[in-house]
Amino acid sequence: MTGRVHSIQTLGTLDGPGVRFVVFTQGCNLRCGCCHNPDTWDLLGGEIYMPEQILEKALRYRDYFGDKGGITFSGGEPLLQAQFVKEVFALCHDNGINTCLDTSGSVFNQAAKELLEQTDRVLLDIKYTNDEDYKRFVGCSLGCVENFLKYLDAKKINTTLRQVIIPTLNDSDSSILKLKEIANNHKCVDKIELLPFKKICKSKYDQMGIDFVFDKYSTPNSEIMNKLNSLLR
Repeated sequence: MTGRVHSIQTLGTLDGPGVRFVVFTQGCNLRCGCCHNPDTWDLLGGEIYMPEQILEKALRYRDYFGDKGGITFSGGEPLLQAQFVKEVFALCHDNGINTCLDTSGSVFNQAAKELLEQTDRVLLDIKYTNDEDYKRFVGCSLGCVENFLKYLDAKKINTTLRQVIIPTLNDSDSSILKLKEIANNHKCVDKIELLPFKKICKSKYDQMGIDFVFDKYSTPNSEIMNKLNSLLR
């Protein structure tokens, strides 16, 4: 069993509870307009790892994890390599390491279900709260993500909803209140994180010769973010 890995961040603090060993998988089935990692899209890129190699690296940082930290798989889309991630997570559990999956929820099959059996927490990106924007700016339907969330709820898997806030697209009061409604309708959701859209990734697009179509959108200031977060409270 092997998997393709784009990169590894050894001491992450933004990808789940506590300090995390973060593995960014290679390959993505979506083309989100706000994507920060276009270099992860290619399914055949990255470096090949065996599950045992990931565990060996993660164990070096175990002392930093504390009670809440652990390992997070992000991407790209880790569900495209669900069997590989499952094997890593199983090894982590054998060694008492907490597991977290950062996903779009756009891939839902038997392999994904088996992976979730080894997952302690899911960071689920709810990119927009209407199907039209999902199909236009992401490449899948909101319905498939909602089905994934419904399964998380049935399995009682602790879930954090995340949304990147893009001015004029999903920063309205109604959009945030809809996100809150989605959370309230699923008992597995215990946290919502709103993240400001940033354009530091533009250099990657330029280097790859790809047009960054979301360059026309601005970064929300702290006043906007505080206002939207207040709606969640």
